[in-house]
Amino acid sequence: MLEISDQNLVMRTLTGETHAYSDLVQRYQGSVFNICYRLLGERREAEDLTQEAFIRAYQRLQTFDTQREFGPWMRRLTVNLCYNQLQKRRFEEMPLEEETTLNMWQIPRETNQPEKVFLQAERHSSLRAALLELNTQYRVVIELRHFHDLSYEEISTELNLPINTVKSHIFRARKQLAQILVNASET
Repeated sequence: MLEISDQNLVMRTLTGETHAYSDLVQRYQGSVFNICYRLLGERREAEDLTQEAFIRAYQRLQTFDTQREFGPWMRRLTVNLCYNQLQKRRFEEMPLEEETTLNMWQIPRETNQPEKVFLQAERHSSLRAALLELNTQYRVVIELRHFHDLSYEEISTELNLPINTVKSHIFRARKQLAQILVNASET
């Protein structure tokens, strides 16, 4: 059976077929949640913003250019929503829930190498905490580059930034991340 295109689902939604939008939500809810969770670092807040992202997308669907891909449009809307949320709570400290950190990385529960699983969980936990310490603009580019495998050009388009700024942000983010990890290992 052929999969219905995103553009077709958008057109059907715009003509009143609300179940078509449900198909789009199912298709993108995992990636939208991952963006929210990685940028915000808190599961409940990520869940709330995931819902908010789909509500806003639905409300703005008539502005969507059906000649373009839906996924990048949805990611941009989500990143902007998360960025705005991070700006609102810029100076607040955010708790890091260990359980959700482990679940996010989908570490296998059953293994014959528990030490390996533990070390992997420790590394992921350290990395997650370090990512949350990055400046917002750096966290966004790292998320798009390393967790969504977007090219520099795609990130430039998504964030409406010059490509050299994207490259600079990624370079600085990696450098800052490395320093955070070094400092954490020394304590």
